[in-house]
Amino acid sequence: MTADPPLVPPEAVADALEGMAWPVAVTGGTGFVGSHLVDTLCAAGIRPRVLVRDPAAPRWIADREVEWVPGSLHDPEALERLVAGAGTVLHLAGVVRAPSAAAFERGNRLGTANVVAAVRGAAPGARLVHVSSQAALGPSPEIAGLGPEAEPHPVSAYGRSKLGAEREVQALGDELPWLILRPPAIHGPRDTDVLQFFKLAASGTVPLPSGERWVTMAWVGDVVRAVLAAAGGRGEAGRTCHLGEPEPYRMQAMVRLLAEAGGVRARVLPLPGAVLTAAGLVGSGLHLLGLHRVPMTRDKARELLARHWTLRTRDSLEALGLHDWTEFFDGARVTWAWYRREGWLR
Repeated sequence: MTADPPLVPPEAVADALEGMAWPVAVTGGTGFVGSHLVDTLCAAGIRPRVLVRDPAAPRWIADREVEWVPGSLHDPEALERLVAGAGTVLHLAGVVRAPSAAAFERGNRLGTANVVAAVRGAAPGARLVHVSSQAALGPSPEIAGLGPEAEPHPVSAYGRSKLGAEREVQALGDELPWLILRPPAIHGPRDTDVLQFFKLAASGTVPLPSGERWVTMAWVGDVVRAVLAAAGGRGEAGRTCHLGEPEPYRMQAMVRLLAEAGGVRARVLPLPGAVLTAAGLVGSGLHLLGLHRVPMTRDKARELLARHWTLRTRDSLEALGLHDWTEFFDGARVTWAWYRREGWLR
């Protein structure tokens, strides 16, 4: 595993880092977005406290100067050690794959409730930044996307659990300053979800649901910048902010850009909705039999068949002081190079 320089150098977020209160506590610091966040903090000379389930397997941040706190989101004593006296709490941990709705609920809503309880008890003056998901809001009927004020209507167990997590944070009211960040699909080095589209593009064929569908995308570096901006005092406390590029992409156009960024040729294979629905039913059946690695389920098919996964982000980006962002093509070029270097793609 190659040690990378920080994707977001500290000088690029100097104002945010200066505005943060110390110590800094992080959940999800060994994951995709969280590890890039920890990279930036450590490169700035900050030694964050990081919750880790297995101290022997800290993944991407194994060689970083952090204060490890062994435990999980369901270990009250570990969470109390993590946030005790903290000035900033960055909550990125969550469950994106689970065998049941109950498992999503435990990993996301109940896990967040435990973090909130720990902050209330051991860090009552902290600023809490919670990274949620577009799935908590649900798809948009319009290409332009939904804003943070829209009524949520999640279409999956994952989305419902993330919305539940948001409500645990919102229940703090004015008790302490908090912000919720909702990113869309995030791409970048170390990701294993959007990676599937890179693999399909490399194979030459990308199956997509038939019909016109648009998506909002976010570069992982921009998400890190947003988390640090929120932690550093940008953005009004007690609000939800949407992340991602201000202009959405038509799915077919995004595949073309993805292929161009990697120097490959790829065609789109339209899939009828009935095929995806049937595949989701089969996948859910296999999950019931214990085959939880099967990616397609009824929930996943429902998400894929939604018309537009788009967000209105411009006002939120302005509020966070993010006046520039990385376009999908530029981020994809960096990601292709990283995947190939690491042997994830030929």
